Amino acid sequence: MATMQCDVVSVKESLYSGTVSMLIAKGAGGELGIMPGHAPLVTLLQPGAIRVILENGTEELIYVSGGVLEVQPHVVTVLADTAVRAENLDEAAILEARKQAEQLLANQKSDLDSAAALAALAETAAQLETIRKIKNRAM
Repeated sequence: MATMQCDVVSVKESLYSGTVSMLIAKGAGGELGIMPGHAPLVTLLQPGAIRVILENGTEELIYVSGGVLEVQPHVVTVLADTAVRAENLDEAAILEARKQAEQLLANQKSDLDSAAALAALAETAAQLETIRKIKNRAM
């Protein structure tokens, strides 16, 4: 099976570095499946799960809040704003952040408050979706 080098890094740390058979991510234009030999590409990432498919077929999920995906024929690099291994997401903290964002939206005083609340709601929705994926995988 063909493989490629994959690096997933955030400002704080490197979350994955190794060979993979495929990477699946949410780009600006939709979901992307990247395999060895893919055409060069640079795109912005949407908040959500990055699925890293290892050589043996196992899958790792990494949540990213956004960032950039760069693809070269034998290397794929994810430069994430924030990244967390899916199993390390704190569902209770995410639900609390969602509640606060909903309150901010309900009590908005300016367009800036509204934009911040909507961005926080989008991020918490993506985090909860990532948690759902990891729970479904465990079944």
